Amino acid sequence: MIKVDRKYWGSLLGLVTLLAVGCGSGSSTDTATGGDSKAVASGDKPKIAFMVKQPEEPWFQLEWKFAKEAADKDGFEIVTIGAPDGDQVLQKIESAAAGGAKGLIICSPDVKLGPAILARTDKLGMKLMSVDDQLVDEKGKPLDVHHLGISARKIGNTVGEALDAEMKKRGWTTADTALLLVTRDELDTAKERTEGEAESLTKVGFPADKIYRAPEKTTDVPGSRDAATVVLTQHPEVKHWHVTAMNDSGALGAVRATEAYNLKPENVVAIGINGDTGVIDEFKKPQPSGLFGSILLQARRHGYDTAEAMFHWLKDGKEPAKITYTDGVLITRENFKKVLADSGLPG
Repeated sequence: MIKVDRKYWGSLLGLVTLLAVGCGSGSSTDTATGGDSKAVASGDKPKIAFMVKQPEEPWFQLEWKFAKEAADKDGFEIVTIGAPDGDQVLQKIESAAAGGAKGLIICSPDVKLGPAILARTDKLGMKLMSVDDQLVDEKGKPLDVHHLGISARKIGNTVGEALDAEMKKRGWTTADTALLLVTRDELDTAKERTEGEAESLTKVGFPADKIYRAPEKTTDVPGSRDAATVVLTQHPEVKHWHVTAMNDSGALGAVRATEAYNLKPENVVAIGINGDTGVIDEFKKPQPSGLFGSILLQARRHGYDTAEAMFHWLKDGKEPAKITYTDGVLITRENFKKVLADSGLPG
């Protein structure tokens, strides 16, 4: 999964005290639940385990926060479980079942554990949903498991569309504009995002030979800055730059590179993904930088909606949608406070 900046999200969660969590992107379908598939009796209080791979990540703490909101509203119990190591997953599923959990929502640290997870929940009579990262079989094929995830390519497409709209608004032309695309193709989700970004631009006529890829060695601001500096040095002829990456750190690092290269902010339109602290801090600065925006992802849907869907599946026998993809919302200096507030997040 794409790393989310901890400092900002952590600052949003001062009122939230959680145990452990985390997750990322995908797609899939009908789950085998095994055992007794009958709905929980109306007088029972369903217990649902919410297991994730990175308990320390604020994104996943937000998922837990919103899942607990659903539990408080509907009268069920959420058991939060962190499983950062694949070796822990099956044992912790057993423990959750022994503690009375009848449903499991999981973002596994290793999606190829999918067949083992499915077999174990089937044996234990637990209903299963995956969130963020989709469970796959040994060949990488998506499992037939109910899933709510992020459409990585669609998120990338949204970035590309926003870049094109801002380019037209500013009156730039393709003759003097290029795309600096910070990439990390070793990560499937990252590649899907950056390919989606480039895809949207080329679909509306942006020349493919004006897309300059900058492979980063590390997925942080310094790694992106170093990768972007190479491209900027190679193409001094470019007047206007689109800038994007797989996440906010990638976009911010590239912006720092443009500043070191003495490019004026008005000649740079950078858009990241996540809506992390660096972006919010950048928006709060008195003078705008080249960072134009970010795509804010929907932690509330990943936590609240999955928990609520599992509850109704257990209590009422109402099966969730087979596959649900979430997208994001563009935030800028002008709208970020309102969008964060509308998403249940302080700005």
